[in-house]
Amino acid sequence: MVEQFFSLTQSVEPEPIGPLILLSGPICCGKTSLLFQFAINCALESSSEVVFICNKAKLESKPPFLSEAIDTSSDVFERIQMKYVQDYEDIKKYFAAFHLHVRFPSAVIIDDFGGFFNDRYCQQKYGNARGRDLAMVRTLSLCQDAISHANRKLQPHKSCKILLSDLQQGDSPQLLFIYRRWIKCFFTIEGDGSGSYKLKKNSSILGSGTDGRSRVAKYSIALQYLVLEEIIEE
Repeated sequence: MVEQFFSLTQSVEPEPIGPLILLSGPICCGKTSLLFQFAINCALESSSEVVFICNKAKLESKPPFLSEAIDTSSDVFERIQMKYVQDYEDIKKYFAAFHLHVRFPSAVIIDDFGGFFNDRYCQQKYGNARGRDLAMVRTLSLCQDAISHANRKLQPHKSCKILLSDLQQGDSPQLLFIYRRWIKCFFTIEGDGSGSYKLKKNSSILGSGTDGRSRVAKYSIALQYLVLEEIIEE
């Protein structure tokens, strides 16, 4: 599954995953670049659109780096719909109307999901010191309802998934106690100390890790490109 975050010359059969996915990692580790490459791969695999939700100002200040093999003039970019939002209320509005879609996208990707929840605003809105937690729970619940509805309509021939990204504290995502209620598929990123990063599917977050080896993608950002260095087993 780590292969789906990179441009590969050889096609790889996608590994079955849950409809809600979280990618977490430290600051400035290329999360947005990985999300955008994931969007490109989804658009290449399907005739459906992919929706990429983000903050416009943040994206313009730190645009994603693509793999060198990507042709920027390709018509695949026409199937990636950019949706710019200011806060989680905009995300809720989008998913509240999700059932009205004539055609569902193959994926909805949200960059820096946790960044859309302003702590002070959420506390004032809900009149609760844990307002941010409440806002995230309600938004994730809406995301799950929307994606479940879409997949009931699309299956068995197609499917729709939601991929979120957020910052990481230590080896786990921020607010893991909230995320693990809704999300069953986690990918985590860690630096290797040499300027490169390791991306892996992290089953141990759910307490379902095994002693078996797992595939790990080692990558870096070099000369404004997303570079996959190697895929290894650890």
